[in-house]
Order: sequence, then structure tokens, then C-alpha cells
Amino acid sequence: MKISGLRKKRYLRRFFSGAVLVVAWSMIVTDLSAQSTVKVTSLFDGKTLAGWKTVNPADEKLWYVKDSTIMSGDGVNKIPANTYLYTTKSYSDFEFRCLFKLSGDASTGLINSGIQYRSVVEGDKMVGYQADIGTGYWGDIYDEHRRGKLVGGDLTTLSHVLKENGWNSYIIRCRGNRHELYINGVKTCDYTETDPKIPKKGVIAVQIHSGGVAQVAFRDLVITEF
Repeated sequence: MKISGLRKKRYLRRFFSGAVLVVAWSMIVTDLSAQSTVKVTSLFDGKTLAGWKTVNPADEKLWYVKDSTIMSGDGVNKIPANTYLYTTKSYSDFEFRCLFKLSGDASTGLINSGIQYRSVVEGDKMVGYQADIGTGYWGDIYDEHRRGKLVGGDLTTLSHVLKENGWNSYIIRCRGNRHELYINGVKTCDYTETDPKIPKKGVIAVQIHSGGVAQVAFRDLVITEF
């Protein structure tokens, strides 16, 4: 039977529409399947510091849990030395998320904190990348005990939404040599590591810097491994 030009166009339209739907559905199923293999893990049980330890065992007393939050500093006494609380597990490619709050009196000294990642403990030192926290350092990538500041955070947009003494969110995304930092959903850094000698795997750690009368708090710490 001969198909007229009009009928042929309608037939082809229905055929290709159906094909597009099949491809689209296949892509959705594939994407959902991929998402189902991604595991989001909480790094903090909200009650204890299980799964975490300090570089210096004597510093354990400087970190505590209060109101489902990891904290350091009492807001009264100066922080005597840099101290780190780190995960007992190492991570390579991941997206780390948390909420954090840093407060303190700048007239008493430096008020600063940070989140270490892909870091290693060497003796009494924490060595590795740090997503910086604090006035003058927001959103920087600092290489702790190695190369110093790698790239400064872009505050063009962040300055409008940052709560300097309140709760903010941090996202650290590492995939291969690429590092991305976000504070309150705003990208502050996009850095590509060019030195092949730098480790691509390490621990996550939270820090409070020595100097002034400060207090830092972290909560809802989760990680998604790629």
C-alpha cells in the first residue's frame, strides 16, 4: 500500500517522537542508576567523636560535642596552638559538605579556622590542603605546612551573603586534580593542581587556629565519594 506524503510525515513524526522518548527515558534510568550507586556518608554521629582523632592526643580535651555540633574553643580563653580533629579514614575524589560557625574577638588576636582535606599527618603536623575560614581568608585554598596560600577566594558575590559570625555552609569538591570550594553555594575557588607529587588522597580535618579568643563549630558533616 502506498503511503501518501502527509501520512508519511505523520508516521515519521510519531516514530521519531517515540524514539526520543525512549532515549530520554533510557538516559533518566541510567542517571538514576548512577545516582543510586553514589553513597552519602555522615562523618559525625551527632553525639560522640567516634571516627575522629587529634594529631596530638593531648588536644583531645580541646574538642567536644554540644547540641549535635563539633566544637573547639570556649570563647573566653585564647587558643594556645593550632589544633586539628581528623577522620580516621582517607578520601580521594569526593564532595564534602558541612555547616560551620566561627566567632571571636578580633582584638584579642587572629580568629581563624579551616577544613583540611586530602591531608596527611606527619609527626605532630597536619600537612595538606585547607579550605580557609576567617576574615581575610574566606574561601582561600591554603597548603598547610607545605606551600602556603595557593589561591585566594573570590568574595565578589560571597561578601553579600556571608554571615561572618553566624552559620554558613561549606562545600569542598575534589575530582582528580580539580578542587572547587563553595561557601553558601557561592564558588570561591576553582583550582587545578599541577604538581604530580602532591598526594591525591588524605584525611578530612577541622581546625581552630591559635591566636585570639575564638570558638568554632561544625555540624552536618557529610561526604559523597565519587
